[in-house]
Amino acid sequence: MNINFQKGNIATLMTVLLLLTSTAVLAQERKIIIEPDPITIDVGEELQLKATLVDEAGEAQPDTVIFFSRSRRSLAVTRTGLIKGMKPGTYTVIAITVGSREQRVRKDFKVNVAFPPIASVKFLGIPENIYDRSTIDIAVEVIDEASLIRENPELTYSTSNKEIAELIHGKLITKKPGKFTITAEIEGKKATYKGEVISNPTETIEINNQTTIANTGDVINFDAVAKDRRGRTLTDVPVIYSYIAQPDDDLGNGASGQVSQEGKFVANQPGLYTLMAKSGTAFAQQIIRVEARNVKKDVEVVGHGAVLDVHTSDLWVWEGVDGRDYAVTGTWGANGDAYFWDVTDPYNITAIDTVRVDARTVNDVKVSEDGRIAVITREGASDRKNGMVILDVTNPREVKILSEYNEGLTGGVHNAFIYENHVYAVNNGRRYDIINIDDPENPVTVGRFELDTPGHAIHDVWIQDGIAYSSNWSDGIVAVDIGSNTSADMPGAGGSPENPVKLGSYTYPSGWNHAAFPFKSKSTGDFYVVAGDEAFPFGLPSRTNPVGARGWIHFVKFDGWENPDEVARYQIPEAGTHNFWIIDDVMYVAYYNAGLRIVDISGELMGNLYDQGREIASFEPNHPESLIPNTPFTWGPQPYKGYIFISDWNTGLWAIKLHDRPVSGTN
Repeated sequence: MNINFQKGNIATLMTVLLLLTSTAVLAQERKIIIEPDPITIDVGEELQLKATLVDEAGEAQPDTVIFFSRSRRSLAVTRTGLIKGMKPGTYTVIAITVGSREQRVRKDFKVNVAFPPIASVKFLGIPENIYDRSTIDIAVEVIDEASLIRENPELTYSTSNKEIAELIHGKLITKKPGKFTITAEIEGKKATYKGEVISNPTETIEINNQTTIANTGDVINFDAVAKDRRGRTLTDVPVIYSYIAQPDDDLGNGASGQVSQEGKFVANQPGLYTLMAKSGTAFAQQIIRVEARNVKKDVEVVGHGAVLDVHTSDLWVWEGVDGRDYAVTGTWGANGDAYFWDVTDPYNITAIDTVRVDARTVNDVKVSEDGRIAVITREGASDRKNGMVILDVTNPREVKILSEYNEGLTGGVHNAFIYENHVYAVNNGRRYDIINIDDPENPVTVGRFELDTPGHAIHDVWIQDGIAYSSNWSDGIVAVDIGSNTSADMPGAGGSPENPVKLGSYTYPSGWNHAAFPFKSKSTGDFYVVAGDEAFPFGLPSRTNPVGARGWIHFVKFDGWENPDEVARYQIPEAGTHNFWIIDDVMYVAYYNAGLRIVDISGELMGNLYDQGREIASFEPNHPESLIPNTPFTWGPQPYKGYIFISDWNTGLWAIKLHDRPVSGTN
């Protein structure tokens, strides 16, 4: 709502203020009561919750309350409040009314899924030979009577002879040769192991790393080799790795680096580092010099397609059939508009057309590779026929609606992707439907992919080389063959749009997986699927709470589909990620309240890239007259022809350009 503060509008202004005040008071006076309270169920047990909206006097109010939870793998929750315990633990469930956004009432409450009794405890992975003066990680598997693995069990450890060996916090510290017994116990169940410590044969240890000068963020491999008194290489003796840091400044630095017990080291700050490797009494060290990464570039703000009266969602930039460059942006929580722009001259972004459909939100916008067909997704239609709309964008100044496709999609399409004349439409947050658009005026569903895990959900899908990478919240990232032509080291499985076949997946504990992007490192040849979080632990963004996002970027390295390994992250404190793009070892991240971040991801990756000086540039779009003034909330980036285009939730479409910083000379 835009109001000019001029004479004659004071009465209107007062009316609006009174309306907003009364609405806020109404929302504050009402509350949701959940029954039963408190809530405790067993694994496998179902329980129907009851939610009642009441006013200040405790009288029930007519409104619909829906339920949801992000802990879908652990607690299945239906919209009507039927819950089922899948894993033990305490989980947050949200109940919210479905009325207008301004009058919604929300209640967060806890559901406790009780832990079943322990059935068994056993040690795993104890090496055949246990050498003295070593530290060995000892794994303990705890299984309960529901045949579930107890995560993070509170074990009690004991050792029969602490002069020989001692078990502390799951690490076996060996001291001298001799026999010993270790025990791990929980809830009356225990595991016992009788072993013997033998003499460590290591006489010398060598660090064979050849790199003595590196940059922050470079991963150094110790390449340590342990040898016996005859000079023979020992392959089964444990080697302990550590380092000593001497940063270039003494300004109260945080962690200066990271070392793994696989023999890898990465420095976050410039300085001198002593790398150390030890086995038994043998010890080796190497001193390296680490310089600043020095990848910073300057940002030039090139152009701005201002959208200040509604929220902007996603964007897509493409070359039209006429050779000019165009962009399309969606709108969120508004009137169902998609805006089309001429961006041939990024210094002069020009709005050229608007398409309006029956929707509150046009969340996603995609354009086919040939620049002729666009798809926009719909949510919040008045007739609840939420699906997608297929457009002819051959002439972006006169966009034509070719068809609306709602078949099986009435729950709403949040995101979509166009690949080889098929649209992969995320359907009602549960699956993606695969729709053939060879005839865009008569699309037809030919396949779909849906997980079978409890409470499964999906947010987005991205396709590259015939493989669909979906983002599935608590089920993580999932790779599916829909017609791949991949290389021998990452083979496909004979899938097709009509027969999608799962290849592999990776989950992580937070369950915040919101976006995924596959890339092969230009510098190392390693293949990653990068997973982005989305979380609002302090509530959804609003005029009174504009910066509540959290989460980070996870770098998951795949060596074959069955061997994912999370090796690095990019995490900005007190901000959260949304969409991102990777090209030529550079990552462009829309980091919501932290704006756009551009990151060097070349070389082997390890640790938190944010700490390593890998950030090339940042840009925080804002405007004093936007819906939430002077507050960046960056939604999506797209690098294109030497520019970076950005959609921002509060301010619209932007174009920026990077420039090398001038080299300082000497007099």
